[in-house]
This record gives sequence, C-alpha cells and structure tokens, in this order.
Amino acid sequence: MARVNLTDRAVQAAKAEPGKRLELHDALTPGLTLRVTDKGVKSWVLRYRAPDGRSQRHKVGDASRMGLRAARLEAGRLKSEIDKGADPLSEKRKARVIAKALTVRTFRDLSAAYWIACETGEWKPKKKRKRSQTIEYEKGIHARHIEPVLGPLPLPEIKRATIKGLLRDMAARGIGAQTNRTHALIRQIFNFGISEEHVAVNPAMGFDSFHDPQSRRRIWTDGELKRLWAALSDPSELRDPGGERVYVSRAAAIAIQLCALLLQRRVEVAGMATDELDLDAGTWVIPPERMKNGKAHLVTLPAEAVALIREALTIAAEAQARREDRDGDKAKRPNRIVVFPGPRDVNTPIRADSLTHAMDKVRSCIGVEGATIHDLRRTGSTALTSERIGVSPFIRSKVLGHGTDAGGGAAVSAMHYDVNEYVAEKRRALEAWEALLMRVVGRTEAQS
Repeated sequence: MARVNLTDRAVQAAKAEPGKRLELHDALTPGLTLRVTDKGVKSWVLRYRAPDGRSQRHKVGDASRMGLRAARLEAGRLKSEIDKGADPLSEKRKARVIAKALTVRTFRDLSAAYWIACETGEWKPKKKRKRSQTIEYEKGIHARHIEPVLGPLPLPEIKRATIKGLLRDMAARGIGAQTNRTHALIRQIFNFGISEEHVAVNPAMGFDSFHDPQSRRRIWTDGELKRLWAALSDPSELRDPGGERVYVSRAAAIAIQLCALLLQRRVEVAGMATDELDLDAGTWVIPPERMKNGKAHLVTLPAEAVALIREALTIAAEAQARREDRDGDKAKRPNRIVVFPGPRDVNTPIRADSLTHAMDKVRSCIGVEGATIHDLRRTGSTALTSERIGVSPFIRSKVLGHGTDAGGGAAVSAMHYDVNEYVAEKRRALEAWEALLMRVVGRTEAQS
C-alpha cells in the first residue's frame, strides 16, 4: 500500500478518475487515508485492526470541513484509544442504535441524545470533535444547573422565559461565569435538537448573556504562597476557623502543588499517567487529546516536581494494595497507571473539580480569599517574565502550552514550519520558577 506525504495543497488538488475512487494513504499518520469519489466528495478514513483482529475502516471526518492537521490529530486520538482496546467503529454503531431507540420528549431525553452524538463525534458544532474532558465538564454543568430545572420538562413547554428564569436565578445567587456557560450549553443542546428535527426553534437564542465577564488578574502574594505550601505539605493539620478538622487528601494536595510548580492546568495535572512520564529524563508529554489547543505538549519536570510525582505514585500503589487486600481477586487492576486515581475506579483519574473543592477547603483554613488554582498558573506566568526571573514572553508561552505566540516572527512560520519543543529553554524557565517558589515558601534560603 503506497503512502504519500500529504499536504494541504495535495488534499485540495486530489481528484478521482471517472467511475473510480482515489485513496491516498498518509505517510505521516499510518492508517489515515484520504478517500475521494469521482463526484469530488472527500473524506478521511482510519484503517485499523479491531481487538478481535478484524480489519476496520472508520470515517474520521468530512475533508471539506476537516483539514489535514485536524484529521491527523483525530486519527492520533483514535489510535490511542484503539491501543487501549477500544473499537471506534463498533462503538459508533452501538451508539447509533441507542440514539435511534431514544424517544425524545423532554429536555432530559434531548440531552441524552446530545451526549451520545458528542461522544461518537457525530455532533461537532465547531467542526471538530469535543474532547472527553470538555464533555465531562459540560455534563457537570448540566447536572448542577440544568437538569434540576429543565430536565423533566416537555420540549414544547420550554420557552425563552423558562431559560431566562433559570439563568436569572443563577445570577441572583452570585454565580458568574458558569451562568454564561450554562446558557451556552442549553443553546448547543437545542441547536443539536434542531439539526435532528426534534425541535423547530431554539428558545435559548435572541437574548444577551446574564453575566458580564471580566478578565481575572488575581495572583497569589508571596505570603499567601507560603501559607498555601505549608498547608499542602501537611494537610493532616488543617483546621477551619472554628478549629474543626478539615480533610484534604495528601494526593489532592500534591496535585495542587504540581499545578503551582509546573504551571499547567488543573485538568492536565489531574489526568497525569505514567505512560506520559519519563521521570529519569524529567519530562512529561501531555497527549493532544488532553490539551486545550489539541497539540501534544512537553513539560519539563524540575527536581521538586519529580519528587512529588514519585510520592503520589507511592500513595496510589498503597491504595491499590489496600483494595486488593480488601477485595481479593475481585479487586480491579489498573489498565494504565494514573498518578492521581479516583476514589472509585483505579483506571479513572481524579476529577479536576475535586482539586477545586480541595483548594476551597485549604483557602478557608489559611485565610486566603478570591484565589484559585488557575491563579497559581497566572502567578507563575507573571513571575517568569518579571524582573524576578526574566524569561522571554515567547518561552513563557511555550512553558504554558499556548500555541499562538510567534515570538515576534510570522505566525505562519510558527504554525507550520517550527516544530521545535524548546526543551532546554523550558527546563531553565521552570527550574528558575521552582527555585523562586521554594525561596518564597521557605524551603530554601534566598541567595545573597
């Protein structure tokens, strides 16, 4: 099977002879094929072996709407799932059967159909498949804010005033950005309903958002960081203002410490797994499906971060040993080792919002108001480019995993012609931040 080095220009120019079908197999992503009919219809297909050995062909997307880079990213994500034992084609067929069997009468029914379409990739409102962490985040918003109010209502009874009432109540309770996210999710679900002809109009359209978003500028002060680090280092001593014991697990505390040290998002840290890590080399490669920009991101690991990850792995191994002692042969064994396993399933990492809840408890104990886990990322980012460290904004962007900073050069060059990971520069930057943070929290003495 001949493979070619596909380019955007080659994809655009590909044509099939009359009465024939053209297939171009991508040399860069084995298994990915551009299929072109004699009518000019172009689609991306992934060839793979199912767990039972059968050869499968799974449609990745429509090439008129999905570019080469997006197709390669999606193929990489699917191959990663296949390597873990998944069969995308069979799962998609099963989901279609379930979706057809659904009777859509209430908003709850419509939401269920929406989640199936998102998870199988059939519903792509931004022309790309929703990441699993995005779906989980949306499901959390749905369960907290939408389902209790709209879930049982028949679709014809949901009017614009119904949705406004829900959002107005949220805003009155002081819920800010999530009010807008709730509005956006309801709007998406109804847009899906229109596309499937379950509803004729979208009652979430035609009015402005209820919350006026403001860019956060909060950073942690040196004094707050010192109190935070002390509390996280020994969470067993946490007490609320009334003197009552507050429980935060050491594993959750380590995850928050890693957010501070590595300046990555909480969801990325929470999902960390050993197959992403090389602790001897001091590197962590976050796969594209777990990154906001859809690109793999290499994070260098300073010494303190490596030590914390090893401690977290020890905690996870001890927890697994206790499960096996308790449950014997019935104990679930991990398919892959996640650094921060959830309390109920060793194969599922801790939820990112669990870290938020843990941080809320810690803040209440140390008397810090209005600062979040994400503000740790902003604090380190600010320190990197300040006179305290002096890293260039370009390298700062590389540390944070941002994909839009061209470093003063042409954006097209950065996007298509620069595959440099800037490992040495990122390592120096995070080691400098670790050194500063350790001095701030009192772990090391300031150099004279």
